[in-house]
Amino acid sequence: MNCKLKIAFVLPGTGTIPVGGVKVVYEYANHLARKGHQITVVHPARGSSRDASLLDYLKTGIRCLQFSLRKDFRPDSWFQLDPTVKLVWVPNLSSRWISKGDAVIATAWRTAEWVSDYPADRGRRYYLIQHLETWDGSEERVYATWKAPLKKIVIAKWLLDIAKGLGEEAVYIPNGLSADEFQIDIPPDQRDPRRIMMLYHHADWKGSADGIGALLRVREIDPEIKVTLFGVPSRPASLPQWFEYHQQPERSVLRALYNQAAIFLAPSWTEGWPLPPAEAMMCGAAVIATDIGGHREYCLADQTAVLTPPKDPNAMAENLVAVLRDQGRRIRLASAGNEYIQQFTWSRAAGAFEATLIPTSQQRVASTG
Repeated sequence: MNCKLKIAFVLPGTGTIPVGGVKVVYEYANHLARKGHQITVVHPARGSSRDASLLDYLKTGIRCLQFSLRKDFRPDSWFQLDPTVKLVWVPNLSSRWISKGDAVIATAWRTAEWVSDYPADRGRRYYLIQHLETWDGSEERVYATWKAPLKKIVIAKWLLDIAKGLGEEAVYIPNGLSADEFQIDIPPDQRDPRRIMMLYHHADWKGSADGIGALLRVREIDPEIKVTLFGVPSRPASLPQWFEYHQQPERSVLRALYNQAAIFLAPSWTEGWPLPPAEAMMCGAAVIATDIGGHREYCLADQTAVLTPPKDPNAMAENLVAVLRDQGRRIRLASAGNEYIQQFTWSRAAGAFEATLIPTSQQRVASTG
């Protein structure tokens, strides 16, 4: 396509901490920039409600100035952006801080509240829905953004079903993965069969407590298991010493950890389209995941993964033990999962995303020009 657009992605805050949803936005920014589009990613000092006190606005102004001078809002420590992508730091998401363009994209419910009121000259308004964010706001306000006058793009089929149930149209574009970033370096049959890996997260809905509970039960049955956890927070004080913990590992280190893991455990209660289990599949780990919508995007029961009930550490432990005791099954799961996950590429996702942003009339002109 020869239609080059001026596109703004609107984030709910800084990009300093590794977050899956923020990474998805940066990946789209990179791929669309490489296609020749002019990309801006907006980071607000205050991305939440517009109902703020005078003191809140004063604090926001100070924070905005501090972060701007130090450039602390950027993701430089964990994500490499294309040099043509423009990153901006603004006091809030008022339209006065948003440049005129062809497309402006909300990336979370809090940003959708702002973007839905932008004037037409800021561009066609879109909403990249990556989760049902009722864990981050009231159901009334979250669902209201799904009904807002924005063109919806959802990353998972379960989110598409919600949109349809609300009488809303949406474009389904699943996330992508990069084979350059994650791939098999150590064949599954050459790994320590008792090495289990899991993401640790403070949020209850990530299910880390369930996962740790399951691993403690498995340890009682098989004292030889080895566990690797990674995450953004510092190591939990209550974590037993036999748990290995990596805080914010660099991408090369994370890839090495995935390649050491025989099994990756994903215990979340809910997910949009989670990246870590998919990355583990790319690196050849057998995945045991909770049976939720986000995981079902690529975890096919007893084909590419083992699905286990959410919020049930006992069942999770039973499934872990079953796979630990059957290495042939583990290797088959790892191989099938790795083959299946290859279809999810950023090239495919970015192509579909680009086509969604370009009006049909311009696409016809580009195809016949």
